[in-house]
Formats: sequence, structure tokens, C-alpha cells
Amino acid sequence: MASPLKKIDLIDKLTLPLFVATMIWEHRVLKRRRSRELPPVDAVAPVDDGDPTPDPLVPLGYEKRDTAGSLGLLVGSIVVGFALDGVYRRAHGFLFRHRVSNIGSHRGSILSAMIVWDFLYYWNHRWMHEVRLFWADHAAHHSGRRYNLSTALRQTWSGVLTTWVYWPMSLLGYRYGTFLKARQLNLLYQYWIHTEAIDRLPAPIEKIFNTPSHHRVHHGANKQYIDKNYGGILIIWDRFFETFEPEIRQVQYGLTKNIRTNNPVKMAYGEFVSIAKDVASADNLNDRLRYVFAGPGWTPEPALAG
Repeated sequence: MASPLKKIDLIDKLTLPLFVATMIWEHRVLKRRRSRELPPVDAVAPVDDGDPTPDPLVPLGYEKRDTAGSLGLLVGSIVVGFALDGVYRRAHGFLFRHRVSNIGSHRGSILSAMIVWDFLYYWNHRWMHEVRLFWADHAAHHSGRRYNLSTALRQTWSGVLTTWVYWPMSLLGYRYGTFLKARQLNLLYQYWIHTEAIDRLPAPIEKIFNTPSHHRVHHGANKQYIDKNYGGILIIWDRFFETFEPEIRQVQYGLTKNIRTNNPVKMAYGEFVSIAKDVASADNLNDRLRYVFAGPGWTPEPALAG
């Protein structure tokens, strides 16, 4: 089997200089604009006052330690991805040999693959917010308290936990190369929406596609923004499944309980450690399971006084 390094295509080779060039551009653009101060790490996000007039977009900009943490998470994600590539290929190959359809072999399969991948991504992303074990893998992406193109590089180190969500593509007859191309293009699309340099786009685009405005909402710790706007390329899934929220109030980025580190290892595995501690502290099996599989933030009901 060929080394995954030999399978890096032209788009992959161009991404690193693209990331560098666009982050430099964004940094320079934001430095020329009025900026706001980063709130204290334990600040409570402001409550929506119901005013339908959108707040102006006032960026936070870049900070060295925040950006370094994002880059560290990217490096770790790439290393883990290469290490597990053989496992992913074998799993896909097994399912592909037992496919129930050849839809993925039809002409124009890359377009349909992108739509199917985006739909499955919506559910993958949603379940990562609704199941604590999966959230433990995703929390690092939301740990950044600033929002810029480097935030997009805060990628998972434990994506193997939800790789099963995409198994239907193998069963529908999409070859592994087509699957990888759909994934690559989807994640590249999502790179540019992690920015405060671009305000709201024309309404027809905002109706159909995921945009910087929509994704800023997704990264918000504001109560009305939590668990909203899961889409990858298309925002229509959120509109259809009623998880859409427009950007109205200024977004406070980060977690509802922020972590105080930019160490990539701690960001990648910190929530797994917290799960292990909660499981160890539980006094019955039901609570142990719910600490793992219930939603993030679940805690047992306090015992009633006798």
C-alpha cells in the first residue's frame, strides 16, 4: 500500500502557502479596523435584549499564543490523520465491497459526493455537540476565544470516534478517492468562513450557503448561539432541521466555561480527562454512562433530602 504522503495532491500542496498568505492578509486588514477588547476568561456572555437590529461587526484580531495553539492543533491533526489513514482505507474498502448501491460511480459523482458528505457532516457536527464523548473531540475547535482564519486550523485529534457517520458513502458506492476529495473541498470551504474580516454577504448567499456570519454564531458562547448553525458548505440543513440562528448580537467566542491554556495537547485531550474524572467520581453505572454519552454539561440530579 502506498504511503499516504505520496497521495498528497496539488490542492493539499497549495493549502499551506494559501493559509499563510490569507492569515497575513487578514491580520493586516483587521489591524486597520477598530477592534474590541477580549473579555475576561470567565466573563458571562451578554443576554440578547431582543433588538432585531444587528450589532456592528467589531473584530478581536490576532494574538500570538492563540494562533500558536491553533497551529499546534493542526500539526497534531495531520500526524494523527496520516497514522490512521490505513485504518480508514481498510474500513472504507470493506464497506465498499458490501455496497448496496452504485450511485457513487455515476457520472458527476464528485458533485453528489460533496452534497452527501455535507449532509452527513451536518449530523456528525451536530452529534459532536450533543454527545459528550464526541464533544470531547470537538471542544478544542471551540476553545479559541478569538475568531480568525487560524481558528479553522484547530482540528480534531480523535476524529476516529465519529468516522462511522460517513460509512453510508462507502455503502452508496463512492470510492475512497472520491470520498477524500469531497472531504477535502468541504473543509477547505470552511476555512474562509472563520473570519471577522468579512461581514454579512448578500441575502441570497446567506440563505443557502454557510458564511462567516453564520459560522461566527456557531462559535458563540452567547445563550442564543449555543448549538446552532452546524452546516459545512450549505446552511440549508440548519434551516430545514431548525438549528439555524442569525447573527444579531455581538458574538462572544469560546466555551461556556473557558479553558486557560493554549497547549495543544491539553486542548485536544482536556475534556477526555474531565470525562474520566467524572466517571471515576460517579457512584452508579447509569451516572457513569451518562457522563460519557449524555450532552455536555450533564450532571446528576441532586439527591432529595430524606
